[in-house]
Amino acid sequence: MTNINLNTQISELKGVGKTLSKKLNALGLKTVYDLIFYFPFRYDDFSRQVKIDHVKENENVSLVGTIELIQNKKSWRQKKYITEALVSDDSGTIKVVWFNQAFLTKTLQTGDTISLAGKVKYSYGQLTLVSPQYEKISQGKINTFGLVPIYSLSSNLTQKQMRFFVSQVIDLAKKIPEWLPKDLLKNLNLMPLSQAILQIHFPGSKKSVELARQRLEFGELFLRQIKSLIAKNNLKKQAALTIDFNEKLTKEFVDNLAFTLTNDQKKAAWEIISDLKKGQTMSRLLEGDVGSGKTIVAAIAILNVVKNDYKCALMAPTEILARQHFHTLKELFKNYSLKISLLLSKALEANFPLEKSRKKQKEKIYSESDIIIGTHSLLFQKHPEKLALAIIDEQHRFGVAQRQYLSQNKQEKTAPHFLSLTATPIPRSLALAFYGDLDLSIIKEQPKGRKKIITEIISEEKRDQAYNFIKEKLDLKQQAFVVCPLIENSQKLEVKSAKEELKRLKEQVFPEYNLGLLHGRLKSQEKEKVMKDFLDKKIDILVSTSVVEVGIDIKNASIMMIEGAERFGLAQLHQFRGRVGRGDTQSYCFLFTSQEIKSEKTFKRLSALSQYHDGLSLAKIDLDLRGSGDIYGKLQSGFSELRLASLFDYELIKKTREEAEKIINKDPELKNNPTIKEKLGTWERNIHLE
Repeated sequence: MTNINLNTQISELKGVGKTLSKKLNALGLKTVYDLIFYFPFRYDDFSRQVKIDHVKENENVSLVGTIELIQNKKSWRQKKYITEALVSDDSGTIKVVWFNQAFLTKTLQTGDTISLAGKVKYSYGQLTLVSPQYEKISQGKINTFGLVPIYSLSSNLTQKQMRFFVSQVIDLAKKIPEWLPKDLLKNLNLMPLSQAILQIHFPGSKKSVELARQRLEFGELFLRQIKSLIAKNNLKKQAALTIDFNEKLTKEFVDNLAFTLTNDQKKAAWEIISDLKKGQTMSRLLEGDVGSGKTIVAAIAILNVVKNDYKCALMAPTEILARQHFHTLKELFKNYSLKISLLLSKALEANFPLEKSRKKQKEKIYSESDIIIGTHSLLFQKHPEKLALAIIDEQHRFGVAQRQYLSQNKQEKTAPHFLSLTATPIPRSLALAFYGDLDLSIIKEQPKGRKKIITEIISEEKRDQAYNFIKEKLDLKQQAFVVCPLIENSQKLEVKSAKEELKRLKEQVFPEYNLGLLHGRLKSQEKEKVMKDFLDKKIDILVSTSVVEVGIDIKNASIMMIEGAERFGLAQLHQFRGRVGRGDTQSYCFLFTSQEIKSEKTFKRLSALSQYHDGLSLAKIDLDLRGSGDIYGKLQSGFSELRLASLFDYELIKKTREEAEKIINKDPELKNNPTIKEKLGTWERNIHLE
């Protein structure tokens, strides 16, 4: 095909077609440019090409030979086709076997010279190449020799197809302009961009893969650093309302709490109060593991802002969490006459009288509320007047765009202070890379009296034993969560659904207890009723989907049962576990699997949950076992665009920060670095930051 360029639609490539085009689109691959930047995550090493008489059992080998015989036969036991071939070179002959690929006898013919790559096994009484990659020599060797790329693919897409598509367009990598300054490339000994792209797909050696990754990883993190430094510089230019610290009021509030603040909570609260006193806009990230007490720290800041006669807004990712914050703050501030309101898509509520019409209700909420709580979809249709502090809970659920929007208060000459909360474990090195425009406060300590949650993997034979244990706890008036991967049954996935599990548990296991159901398709009022009934102990067991992952706080719940636990990432499992253990009762987390655990990786992942109780340790393990995308997913603009760079590579993060600072300090508006400015703009548009 002629006239292929970087903007060519992937559907126009040879061999793609309509069906494959849809599957590639589902991976985010729409253009040739997308395909070129879809990097392999590992390689099969077939660099050792050997003669047939030198092959050894259990070795990965690459060899070239001539087909002496090829035929199909049907296995009478399993009723599937087996393709058998004899391939020879000048040193000997080896048997080759493929399963369920009867078409091979039409593709490969006796007399063809082919390249084969795969693992040698002792089978059928002789050394055999079982299901190897194959290529006719006339077609080149991208599948059977050297370091062969392996890509993350969906079902019905093969590695061979992907390599063929990439091989058609890889020469266009030469047309991708280098955007890093020449002196920076030279000083850090970084590979040019076009060469790095070529080598990451079809490397000449392990060393070239390493050098290619260094260049591409550096570029990914460097852009992030440039972005955060520009944002930080812009924040410094913005004037902010000065919030005086009311020491007497704060001390009275803290002394009247039903618990004692931890040292980390006190330190974080003081860092925030100190920022609020300055004339510059605060932009701070408060990180604390599940159940560490971030909300009370935010409440101290809110109290000081409101008592300075200004307003606060709190944005939550779900209506359930927004409602919980509304009830929590009402309880915390019940002695302080604060006007608190809840603004949701189909519901408005306040602890002060509202008008009858929805329009007037909203107007009154914006004009009279001291604290407005809501979700991101509605909360900032306009900025409330005198808004001095904007808080986002669960930072990892929101992108930079929301942060920037919050700071653009056109009604005032000043921008509101910004506080972001997250339970996603972020090491300081990662915060430097991703939230360089935010200062960081960390709560490491758990509140005093909290007991570590006992976590166990429950095999099928121990299921009844676990149920009996749970009944004992329910009889003590404690409550339990049951989390399922799906709402309804799926023919494709053999995992339990919430609806089916509710029916089974109610009829067969816990008939004497009250069970409830919670999932994302319920209407807001239905969710609210279910959660209120659970909070009021009218429901003993709440069967739910992952909607309970974030923020739900039921102090009487002491049991978390997770069905199909192997289908969740460690970070998500840790969030589920954090829904219990919030009171002073010993709590338990039981990991049920939908089938026998056969994968060593899966077993390691689930076992890690029983060994470690802090999110940071679990995130590192998840990174090693599953990769960064599974820790943070696509929920956070900024995590998902990292294709190669490690979230825990402190040295590289530090180096990119240093180099970015050198450039921004000399050229804050990038007037002398137009290629970086252009690349930054393209990158921001692609990940929808603006």
